[in-house]
Amino acid sequence: MTIEKVKKALLAMQRNSWEQGVAAQAFLEMGDDELVILMAREAVNRQVKDGRLALMRDSEAYNDPASNGEAVLRAAQLTGDQRLSQAAEKMLEYLLQRAPKTADGIHYHLDHQVWSDAMYMTPPFLAVAGHPQEAIRQIEGFRKRLWDPQKRLLSHIWDEEKNDFGRRDFWGVGNGWTAAGLTRVIRVLPAELAVERQRLVGYLQELVEGCLVYLRPDGLFHNVVDNPATFVETNLSQMLAYSLYRGMKGGWLAPSYRYTADRMRESAHRMVDQEGLVQGVCGAPEFDHPGTAPEGQAFFLLMEAAARDFE
Repeated sequence: MTIEKVKKALLAMQRNSWEQGVAAQAFLEMGDDELVILMAREAVNRQVKDGRLALMRDSEAYNDPASNGEAVLRAAQLTGDQRLSQAAEKMLEYLLQRAPKTADGIHYHLDHQVWSDAMYMTPPFLAVAGHPQEAIRQIEGFRKRLWDPQKRLLSHIWDEEKNDFGRRDFWGVGNGWTAAGLTRVIRVLPAELAVERQRLVGYLQELVEGCLVYLRPDGLFHNVVDNPATFVETNLSQMLAYSLYRGMKGGWLAPSYRYTADRMRESAHRMVDQEGLVQGVCGAPEFDHPGTAPEGQAFFLLMEAAARDFE
């Protein structure tokens, strides 16, 4: 009942490119192929000439549209629709050839800026689209700029032009995007990349442990995880629970994380209101206050899909 309410609330929300992408990914992992196909078709309907999917406005980030790529690929496989497969190819071509990048080839999120959000947006699609080495290279480039080894957390924004942080804060949801993105890449890496896979597992373990230092007694985190003056936020708990369940199921994270994953999941369930809205996530559209957002709805569903598969 709760899942259906959360799903309906998500479908009722307006969505930008990354919100369409994470919603489609949630339905993909839940096994709802009909919705995956419908959402993929709409993402392709709003594909622009340069190849970016689901674009709603010119000012959207360069790499957010790639979050739709896996759903479009899956829909193409399910339907045999050449328009869908061609759209996925155009999105891939954009990432490989046209997307703005740093001098060493790492994707910008916005002009001259590398964001932690990008860990979820581009590497998983690159990996499933047949470019796992490029997915790993992007992860390494993002991490080189944003990772703090003392805190074991990622800052939010690096400004390449200024050679300094655009936002040094350890934003919870940014670290959640990273954990979930790493999880999705780890799941699909081919056997011949076992060494690289283990390295990514190490990155995920470090990040999880860095976050859990700041887990509150109520199973939630502060918006900036190491700053208790910031508001209490729901989505990071969902994102980490998703990553922990997938990691335990895949055998690359220890079963001892079960208690923590369950605790965060229970906290997220307490935040779902009677209308199926997950309250207390970084609120759309500015993400600077507690509220509701498509990504908060989608990660509830991703968490539930991962918990179901773990049982």
